Amino acid sequence: MISSLLRIRLAEAVLVVLVALLMLGQAEAGSRQYEASASKFEMAELLAFSKKVENAAAKKGARVFILARQGRPASELPKGITYTHVAIAVYSSIRTGDGRTVPGYAIYNLYQDENDQGRSHLVVDYPVDYFAGAYTLKTSIIIPTVAMQKRLLKIIASGAYKNLHNPNYSVLANPGDLKYQNCTEFVLDVIQAAIYNTVDKEVIKANTRAYFTAQDINISPLKLLFGSMFVPDVKLGDQGEQIITATFTTIEAYMQKYGLTKEIITLKVDPARLDI
Repeated sequence: MISSLLRIRLAEAVLVVLVALLMLGQAEAGSRQYEASASKFEMAELLAFSKKVENAAAKKGARVFILARQGRPASELPKGITYTHVAIAVYSSIRTGDGRTVPGYAIYNLYQDENDQGRSHLVVDYPVDYFAGAYTLKTSIIIPTVAMQKRLLKIIASGAYKNLHNPNYSVLANPGDLKYQNCTEFVLDVIQAAIYNTVDKEVIKANTRAYFTAQDINISPLKLLFGSMFVPDVKLGDQGEQIITATFTTIEAYMQKYGLTKEIITLKVDPARLDI
C-alpha cells in the first residue's frame, strides 16, 4: 500500500514539474513565427497597433530600433522576463503585394523552427507579422543614438549579421557562450558586432562576458533536470551553476549604461480603443 502511494505521489510530482516546464517553454513561444490569421487579434487591430508603433519610431527619427513583444500572459513568465521575443527594426523601402514601394520598417528576427523547437532560422518580416504573435498589444522600443543606429545599419545592410546566427536554439541560452542562441541573444550579438565592428564570434562573446550583465533565472534543479530531458528547447549545456540569459530589460540596461540609447518608449493599447 505504501509503495503504491509513493508511486502515485511521485507521478503527481513529475506531472507538476512537467507542466511548469511546458510553461517555461511557452514563455519563449513568442519566438515563433505566426501568421496574422492565427493571431488572437483581428487584422484591423494588428494593422492599427503596428502603425502606431511605426509612427512613434518615425516621429523620433529612428532609422533602426530594437523592439519587443509579449507572447504569453505575464503570470506565465519567469521572474525577470517581461517580453518573450526581441528583434531589430530597420526603416526600409517595402514592396507591397500590388507592386507599390512604400516606406516602413522591416523587422529582422530569429524564429524557432516550426517543426523542431531546438532549431532556429532568420526571417525578415513586418510589424503586422511581428505583432501577430503577441498576447497583448504592448511593446517597448529602444531607439539607439544616431551613431549607434549607423553602426547597426551598416552591419545589417551588408548582410554580415547573418554570420552571427547559431541555429542551435535554447530558450535559456547563455549570452556569453557560443553553444546555443535564442532571439534575444541574437539581437545582443548584432549589437555587439556593431559596437566592436566585428563578426568574430569569439571576440563578441568575450566582450559580452566582460561587460554585459545577463538576467539570473532561478529555477529549481529538479525542473531543470526534467526540462533538459523532456522539453526540446530547454538546453543546459552552455550554463554554469547559475542559469543566465539575455532579456530585453538587460539589453536596455546595457545600452543605457554605455551611452548607446537615445530614447526608450513603451506603448500599450486596449484593442477597443484603437482607431480602426
